[in-house]
Amino acid sequence: MTRSRRLLVLAVAVLLLGGLAAALVLRSAARAEQTHEGDPTVARGRVLLGQPNRLAFLNGAKGPHRGALVSVPGQTPQAERTASGLTCQRFHASAGTGVCLNSSPGALAQDNKAVIVDSDLRTLHSFPLAGTPSRARVAPSGHFTAWTVFVAGESYGAAFFSTRTTIVDTRTWAVEPDLEKFSIVLDGRPYSSGDVNFWGVTFSKDDDTFYATLGTAGQTYLVKGSISRRSVTTLAQNVECPSLSPDETRIVYKKRVMRGASLWREHVMDLRTLRDQPLAEKRSVDDQALWLDDRTVAYALPAEGAPDTTDLWTVPADGSGAPRLLTPAASSPTRLG
Repeated sequence: MTRSRRLLVLAVAVLLLGGLAAALVLRSAARAEQTHEGDPTVARGRVLLGQPNRLAFLNGAKGPHRGALVSVPGQTPQAERTASGLTCQRFHASAGTGVCLNSSPGALAQDNKAVIVDSDLRTLHSFPLAGTPSRARVAPSGHFTAWTVFVAGESYGAAFFSTRTTIVDTRTWAVEPDLEKFSIVLDGRPYSSGDVNFWGVTFSKDDDTFYATLGTAGQTYLVKGSISRRSVTTLAQNVECPSLSPDETRIVYKKRVMRGASLWREHVMDLRTLRDQPLAEKRSVDDQALWLDDRTVAYALPAEGAPDTTDLWTVPADGSGAPRLLTPAASSPTRLG
């Protein structure tokens, strides 16, 4: 076969493969837009982050608004959903400021970015992400936002993964690109290691203090950090994806219940005593839970029979009661107003 003929065959093969890939993408998109009887009702409308007494989350129901930020009345979370034009993989908001982590197909790889939006969901600033979106939080004041991405691996249960966690001041757009640059005090001593990872930031109201997970040497730790001092100190072991309560006295977090296995159980820890309480949810939760109020936490679990979708559940924060379905086909909840 001549060189020119080989090039022609190669060109045809590339075109055929490209056409097949495009067809698969279109087929997948068409399937995603198919709705089914019993799916939540979703209608396009206006979503405002300052609306009081409403709950926002990412819509997982099939149809044209899949992945969109939607809102519902806080007291009737299974009511018709009002869908915005903003689509995300992760979302959180506070004090009229939101952070949306999204991914879109690129020429050679996914285009991942963090978009900071105002109360009307208008873009204020965007930042490229170094990997796959994982966690997102906004400080109670709206003055800081944080996100975690997977630089390597795609699960906290993987044998190996690497994360990058960034904090941004939304007033000045000053960026702390990687918490791994912060100084670490572990068990009372300065600590440094090449395997350090941080993930799951949650902020205090003072615009300086935060909590997060530190992973190193096969262990995970709850750390308390200071943005101004660029430092963190470990408080307790076996704590992942903490979320600070509205009264700032407790965190809800996922605790690994079997070493070497991707099984976690939701616990609440008293930050004054560091004593923890398992919650009534006994299924494995791989999420950064959200406090709906000082008594109730919400979290996502895979939907039964639909592994690519999650449902939102709630459970009392004192270990009593039983899990309750908040709303189906949803993720990334946040209280508005």
